[in-house]
Amino acid sequence: MMDSGVRRRRLLATAGMTVVAPLVARAQGEPIRIGEINSYTAQPAFLQPYRNAWILAQEQVNAAGGIHGRPLETLFRDDAGRPEDAVRLAGELVNAEKVALLSGGFLSNVGLAIGDFANQNKRLFVASEPLTDALVWARGNRYTFRLRASTYMQSAMLVEEAAKLPVKRWATVAPNYEYGQSAVRWFKELLTRAKPDVQFVAEQFPALGRIDAGATVQALAAANPEAIFNVTFGADLTNFVRQGSTRGLFERRRIVSLLTGEPEYLEPLQDEAPEGWIVTGYPWDQINTPEHSAFRDAYRRRWNDHPRLGSVVGYDTVMAIATMLKKIPAPETEAMVAAMRGLPFGSVFGPAEFRAIDHQSTMGAFVGRTALKNGKGTMVDWRYADGRNYLPPDEVVRTLRPQG
Repeated sequence: MMDSGVRRRRLLATAGMTVVAPLVARAQGEPIRIGEINSYTAQPAFLQPYRNAWILAQEQVNAAGGIHGRPLETLFRDDAGRPEDAVRLAGELVNAEKVALLSGGFLSNVGLAIGDFANQNKRLFVASEPLTDALVWARGNRYTFRLRASTYMQSAMLVEEAAKLPVKRWATVAPNYEYGQSAVRWFKELLTRAKPDVQFVAEQFPALGRIDAGATVQALAAANPEAIFNVTFGADLTNFVRQGSTRGLFERRRIVSLLTGEPEYLEPLQDEAPEGWIVTGYPWDQINTPEHSAFRDAYRRRWNDHPRLGSVVGYDTVMAIATMLKKIPAPETEAMVAAMRGLPFGSVFGPAEFRAIDHQSTMGAFVGRTALKNGKGTMVDWRYADGRNYLPPDEVVRTLRPQG
């Protein structure tokens, strides 16, 4: 496995690269160009595996003849986690590079910026990762679609488990930007709806990537909650876990944690990984469905490494786009938008679709508990939560999303 320094240098070296898969035996026409914008140097743990799997999927599509004989070609751009850079790059990709569509996005604020650009410029944007609900609801638009299960969906999955706990006093901790704010909002609302006697006694919103973990842990402990909902990820999660363990924050308290079961965030903790947390994640080594086994084996052959959750997201984004393009004669924007609405596609996790009403994919997530095995964190007692079961009904969506 590459260490983080090598991975970051490789990302910096390739952030502006264009990739045309080499296996194009039957795909020899003019390429269909995709403009892919992401926070590669800001979030390498997720996005290096994401891009690896994107390239794998593109190679597979092109080796099978491409799209009506035309190969897929991807122009990767790095927004460095800045919305203003993402918008500038989107303009360059659309106007100078003549891409057929835009894709990508990791941070929620960046995804919203690209979604607004897509709407203003009438260009299809297939958002792969940004989790904010605003992307498909409050600021949803005709041209933006999202693959991953949203903050609402994953919060609803966790609330299902949290409501079973014999606790009333809750505290929350989340990064202070759109994703963290949205996750806390929905967790509080959905848990209160499921269990009206709960109380939220404290909340902490540290700056993304700059958590003062000691002060955050101290403030949470001072409120004396019985349970904590955690939304931190990446380096913030590592610091929070270490300080919380050192100061005894997690002793005799229940922890419910968004994303913590994803290998990108669990593996760096090594033997410091917490045990018994209720999490969403990805137990890559334990899922043996035909779709997942084929993907895992192909990823290992191509990259000599195991997949992460980012790998699944990158692979499924390409395959969903390819499925859409095969339904239409040419990649014209309005035809692509029409094909995306209600589009069924084969995810690594099983069949899914992009709902016509809000452009949200029904791709789900895994819910389970953290454990230590052989000195490393893993997920146990997990189940797959199908995304279609954790979305509000159409009449509610109509109140959340501008129509059109």
